Amino acid sequence: MEEPIVVVNGNEAACLELCSSLQKEHFRTTPVHSLMALEGEFQKTLCRVVILDLDNLPVDNRFFRELKRKNPRVHIVGLSSRPFHPELEEAMSRHISSCLSKPVDMEELLYWLKSVCQEETKV
Repeated sequence: MEEPIVVVNGNEAACLELCSSLQKEHFRTTPVHSLMALEGEFQKTLCRVVILDLDNLPVDNRFFRELKRKNPRVHIVGLSSRPFHPELEEAMSRHISSCLSKPVDMEELLYWLKSVCQEETKV
C-alpha cells in the first residue's frame, strides 16, 4: 500500500504509539489528532485506510456518511473500548469496515491491513 495510513486519535501519545508500531511493520502512517485535521489531510494526500478512535473523538453517523461520500474507496477501522455503539448503528453497518477493541491487538490489526493491501493489488 503506497498511500499512508491515517491514524486519528485525540490522545496524541496513543496516536504516536500506534503509528510507531505500524511503521515497524513497514506501513507509512500519518498521525492526526482531530477530525478537522483529518479533513485537511484528505485534501493534501490520498489514503486508503483511516484508523479512528471512536472513544475520544466527536463522531456521529453524519460524519462517517460524509467521509465515505467524499472518499468512497477509503477503509475505516474503528478502535473502541466499548463493545457496542448504538449511536453509530448506521456507520457500523455501512461505513466502518472493521471495529477493533482497545487495547489494539497488533496481530489482528496487521491481518486486517494486509487483507486490504491484497484487495488493492487485485483492483
